[in-house]
Amino acid sequence: MRDEASGARRVESTAIVSALVRDHAGVLVRVAELFSRRGYNIDGLTVGPCPEPGLSRMTISLRCPEEELDQVQRQLEKLVDVVAVRRLPAAQAVARELALVKVSAGAAERAEVIQVAEVFRARVVDVSPETLVLEVTGDAEKVDGLVELLAPYGIREMARTGLSALGRGASSLNLS
Repeated sequence: MRDEASGARRVESTAIVSALVRDHAGVLVRVAELFSRRGYNIDGLTVGPCPEPGLSRMTISLRCPEEELDQVQRQLEKLVDVVAVRRLPAAQAVARELALVKVSAGAAERAEVIQVAEVFRARVVDVSPETLVLEVTGDAEKVDGLVELLAPYGIREMARTGLSALGRGASSLNLS
């Protein structure tokens, strides 16, 4: 990506941002609009309840020039329904993704597909005469690797969650 004013190349990195937000209608839209207005594409976004009643945790992964991440964080913190925001550097985060992959696997290919799944510690969660549905969790590279090896068999459908992440060690975004 080029900076239009200077013509210099901006180096983008993948960032993980974790936010505690009030569990209200419209919060997700306001967060997504903030990123859209800044011209950033959200690569993944997961939202789920937290132990604190009335709050949810958002994990947002995006590509953004490193020098702009502080500004993104400050703008998120200004949103009324955002309670806390924390950037999670990759080295200081435990991040996982879940994928369900429906792959063509008739009788002739079934054993091969199951062998590939075992290498990636994927589980078979559904079986039909023509297909298998596999569940895999791990980092994006692991999921991408499984998908790449399953592609020759024919991927019929796939659903990926995007990253869920927590900081390593004792530090916590929780309010308690």
